[in-house]
Formats: sequence, C-alpha cells, structure tokens
Amino acid sequence: MALAWVFERQQPIDSDRANRLLAACGEVSWWIPGLWHLEVANALLVAERRSVLPRMESDRFLAHLNSLPITTDAQPTQERSARILALARGHGLSSYDATYLELAQRLGAALASFDRQLNRAASAIGVALFSETCL
Repeated sequence: MALAWVFERQQPIDSDRANRLLAACGEVSWWIPGLWHLEVANALLVAERRSVLPRMESDRFLAHLNSLPITTDAQPTQERSARILALARGHGLSSYDATYLELAQRLGAALASFDRQLNRAASAIGVALFSETCL
C-alpha cells in the first residue's frame, strides 16, 4: 500500500485508502516484515528502469519512507517458516504474502494491502483489514 504514495492507483478509492494510512502514521503502530524493504526497493528500481519514476524521485520517496515510524519485525523468518508455509498453502498465497499475513496475525494487527487474495485470506483467519478498523 505504501507504493500508492508514489505510484498512481487505477481506483481512486485505493489512493484514498493509502492516503488515510499515511495520515494515520504515528497514531497507529506500523509493523512490516523485513522483506518489505526489498519489495519497495525492487518496485522503485523497476519503475526507474521503465522510465516511470526518475531516480531522484525514487531516492526522495525512499528517504521519506525511512523517516516514518515503521518497525521492522526482528523475529527470524526461520522461526516462522512453518506457519508461513501453512498459511500460504491454506490460502493459495505466495510465501511473501503469507509473511505479511503471519505478522498481522501474530501481532493482532490490521493488515494494509490492496491484494484481494491476501485480504480474503486475512478475513478468513480473523485478521482485520486497515480499511475496516482504522478509518
């Protein structure tokens, strides 16, 4: 969802959700798995290579993200890999998406995602979605 702050979404409601998430920064604790940093960096790199986003904007956006009060989960992935794999298998998710789901479930936190399949899986296991709980 954080990438919607730099890339325009097709659905105006998605941009609105992303902006409300940004506005809630500091009021709501944000937790992310370590892979989030790599996913954001890769999305910015791909956008640069496709000439969608100038490098200077990409660097500026990354600096802005790094200034936000976001906490990276420090629990080693190996300790959670069995649970992540079970969630991925049970809900048809990638292991990457299941990592976000596992973190939200473990912390009792709301999940902020535009991914429909991930959101369905979250609802199925009782994980709240950001749009439902924090608006």
